[in-house]
Amino acid sequence: MTEVHGNPTVEPHNLAPAMYRSDLHQPEFEDFYLPFGGQLCAENRWVKLAGLVPWLEVERCYRRGLSGSGMGAPAKVARIAFGALIIKERLGVTDEETVEQISENPYLQYFLGLREYRQKALFDPSMMVHFRSRFRQQDFSAINETIIECALSQASEAEEKDSDSDDSADGVTHEGKLLLDATCTPADITYPTDLKLLNDGREKLEAVIDKLHAPFVGKHKKPRSYRQKARKAYLATAKKKNVGAKKIRVAIGKQLRFIRRDLGHIDSLLERGSSLSFLTEYERRCLEVIRTLYTQQLEMYEQHAHRVDNRIVSISQPHVRPIVRGKAASKTEFGAKLSISHVHKGYVLLDKLSWDAYNESGDLIGQVETYKKRFGYYPVSVHVDKIYRTRDNRRYCKEKGIRLSGKPLGRPRKPTGQNKAELKAARQQIRQDELERIPIEGKFGNAKRKGTLDRIMAKLPHTSVSVINIGLIVLNLDKWLRDLLFWLKHLCLELLITPVELAGKPHGCHPLPEWTTLVLKRRIHHILIGT
Repeated sequence: MTEVHGNPTVEPHNLAPAMYRSDLHQPEFEDFYLPFGGQLCAENRWVKLAGLVPWLEVERCYRRGLSGSGMGAPAKVARIAFGALIIKERLGVTDEETVEQISENPYLQYFLGLREYRQKALFDPSMMVHFRSRFRQQDFSAINETIIECALSQASEAEEKDSDSDDSADGVTHEGKLLLDATCTPADITYPTDLKLLNDGREKLEAVIDKLHAPFVGKHKKPRSYRQKARKAYLATAKKKNVGAKKIRVAIGKQLRFIRRDLGHIDSLLERGSSLSFLTEYERRCLEVIRTLYTQQLEMYEQHAHRVDNRIVSISQPHVRPIVRGKAASKTEFGAKLSISHVHKGYVLLDKLSWDAYNESGDLIGQVETYKKRFGYYPVSVHVDKIYRTRDNRRYCKEKGIRLSGKPLGRPRKPTGQNKAELKAARQQIRQDELERIPIEGKFGNAKRKGTLDRIMAKLPHTSVSVINIGLIVLNLDKWLRDLLFWLKHLCLELLITPVELAGKPHGCHPLPEWTTLVLKRRIHHILIGT
């Protein structure tokens, strides 16, 4: 059982580690203690949002990500961990600023499930990394689908009661529209040129040599790395404007030879008795990445090529890959590629996330079938851009009775007296389908401009996945909250304006049906007040 709006009614299973203490109690905002007096306002956005997050589902997913060693301090409760990630995304701030905002704002503390205001910081900013690590991709998918399911069920309840038809929806085979598109979430890295990457790798190797040679100081002569000469060779090309391809190639060749010499020195030091234990975990990881980087760059240098499989574009984030998008602002982006589904009422779902470039047209069939599993029927139409309109996808949609947006294949039909009206209707349909695809582009814009998906600041692949999923979850929560506020405003107008006052008003200004008023009263009281 999943409870979203109020207090959970089902106790979670007893599979949590011994050091974890769960607290699923939803405090009443009237009982929230403020040492400086006063009371929380029920109209605050964080008070309303606290009733929308499926905390019980969050609790279940959170428990699966905890270890059962029973060592160390008790883990923070699921509501604090997940709620802090939501706060960070909605405010668009750093981990440090998130902790400060929570310690200063009683509404944020209420959102995290606290019963009274605490001026002291709830946790160290470094805990945010652990919070992101404790949720997996399937956990975020389950939480997001629970949010969408509850939001859609609430909307469908109102639509069914407002309808005068008694027709059952059990026999429905096609309903709704499915919007599909892909985007890239750029990682926080500098633009990766070959020369810059090699210079960065060389400098890191020189630091490694210094540490590995430390045990032999006074015993053996330190290997010569020619770091000053290598630095001058790099700057001689990097600081110039309009450098030709030949000069860049010469500079790359010099850096490759410097790196080859440094790697040889490192191997010699290890054979002599030095150990990788003198290095930090980050330095050891960078050393392995640089070895792979050297192999890739040497292969491209010798073959006069500019492409290689699994190309490394960042030493600190070796999982990042170049994604060719062909956009006007930047033809190539560096980050994760996402396939997104835009379903009923404007909610979005993450269907695929990959650090490697892929053709999103191959996801259409799987996304449509997932739509069928989620809702029990196929969409009436699928709205996509040109890359999705392959012959296989067209054939599949035709077999399933789904209209695929876009122009048909082949030469355009010549207009005649008999088919003129038909061709005009077809052109209007194509134009309308393209217009209906706009909302999914708007979702990408909101997630990047208002959220944090325009630049992923997380450095690890699994924490980056958490940031991306939290961004989409916040989009859906904001959408649900806006819908609730719309109905609340409509209800307030209905309660304030009498039918007598509406006499003679144009169509559309009539009061809501009686059942709608009652349902909204119960829903709003349940969600906004938390009872």
